[in-house]
Amino acid sequence: MTAKITTQCLIIGGGIAGISAAISAAEKGLEVIVLTAANEIKESNTLYAQGGIIYRALKETPERLENDILEAGCGINYLPAVKQLCRLGPALVKDILIEKAQVPFDMEGGQLSLTREGGHSESRILHKGDQSGLAIETALLHYCEQFTNIKFLTSHTAVNLLMTSFHSRDRSLRHEEARCFGAFVFNPLTEEVYPIYADHTVLATGGIGQLFLHNTNSQFARGDGIALAYRAGCRMEDLEYIQFHPTTFYEPASHRFLISEALRGEGAILLNAQGERFLPKYLPQYSIPELAPRDRVAKAIHQELLSSGQPCVYLDISFKESNWIKERFPFVYKACLNHGVDITQKPIPVVPGAHYHCGGVWVDLQGKTSVAHLWAVGEVACTGLHGANRLASTSLLEGLVWGSEAGKTIASELERQKSFEFPEIEEWKSETAKVDSSFLVQDWLTLKNTMWNYVGLIKTETRLKRAQGILTELSRGIDVFYRKAQLSDELIGLRQAVLVANLVVEACLRNNKSLGCYQREDLVI
Repeated sequence: MTAKITTQCLIIGGGIAGISAAISAAEKGLEVIVLTAANEIKESNTLYAQGGIIYRALKETPERLENDILEAGCGINYLPAVKQLCRLGPALVKDILIEKAQVPFDMEGGQLSLTREGGHSESRILHKGDQSGLAIETALLHYCEQFTNIKFLTSHTAVNLLMTSFHSRDRSLRHEEARCFGAFVFNPLTEEVYPIYADHTVLATGGIGQLFLHNTNSQFARGDGIALAYRAGCRMEDLEYIQFHPTTFYEPASHRFLISEALRGEGAILLNAQGERFLPKYLPQYSIPELAPRDRVAKAIHQELLSSGQPCVYLDISFKESNWIKERFPFVYKACLNHGVDITQKPIPVVPGAHYHCGGVWVDLQGKTSVAHLWAVGEVACTGLHGANRLASTSLLEGLVWGSEAGKTIASELERQKSFEFPEIEEWKSETAKVDSSFLVQDWLTLKNTMWNYVGLIKTETRLKRAQGILTELSRGIDVFYRKAQLSDELIGLRQAVLVANLVVEACLRNNKSLGCYQREDLVI
């Protein structure tokens, strides 16, 4: 039996949001455990972020960035969250990323190089080639090495959150305010489920891209945090607002991967199969339509594909100088070349793909959820910042800001509060029935195809109800064998994913207004 593990702060997820929370809490002297289902702590959506992180253009006022965020979000953004990002963001980038972690951002003429992306009125994006997320994640983890009070636990999957309202042996506690005090976690090496007790628990599990057949996300972006929070009784918000990135690499037999918006920021243009620039036809209000907000560009591509009957469109940057392309976009260049496309010579075949979840677990300006002692930061959370559509490169900054705020606030609360005695709980009862791996493969395919075909870029009530029927039946079947099955990360993830898929469909059916990245063909905009 595993020895009792306790900590002041348990963080589930190791991207920029989770690591920022860990650093902020550790700097205040807290004991922190960062847990991830991945084999390596750095495996996260942050790792695959290409474009960069918002800093601030020279002499730019916060209001300029605020306006761009509100424009992209169709004006339904939560203004206090927008103002917090614009007020705290640049200082945190300078303090944590540039000075403490020493992220090696690109320089030009002795100054930080700033680029522009879709929806931005200024060049304000810090970057490291087209692997900015890798540079940030690597530097942050290196900075963490100086903290002996941060422990990392890889290859461990959170199964359920520990709640006083459910897990306490003392039933009288169930009548008090529900409180989170850690999580049950699964260790695949020992096939054991055991509790980690924590004064405060932070969800930083990322997004839900893996619910869709075509996506740009990490393999663990399957909605675990939303499922955990929902079962704990948390309020959810804006689950229907799923951003589809306009440009993911298209080849029928290959895995989709992101083609950074930074290419369009550097002048790349979109062409149809006839080699014609088609965006001006759909987005005449923009002087550079390739730099319109993502929902507009993705919808225009979808319309062009429907009208042409072609499987993809093309992103062309080959007219730029060859060596410059290779230096500025080394990842995209190499990844495309592996699939026989030399981007210095010809356009890149692209289609939209599920990319970012604007909704999630409702949180306040410090990352608090509606459940006591449970926090959520990064893509799993809904801060209200993004409104109906995320502005490019706000996600990494949001993770940095809310992660830092959560860690700092947790430390402050622990200073004021009396020590909490963790309640006694029932031990986890492990089941032993073997799961036929073909069930898992088929169920995942059913889930992904259903979400892509019926809950994808353009939705209708008919498609959504078809999805609801399929997912309800799928969920019922999964629950039946989950209750008796030998656990695995894949099975846990599948159970979480089908729950979140159902929640997304329900949110879509409740929303009767097509707006931003939530597009309905059967509703008036």
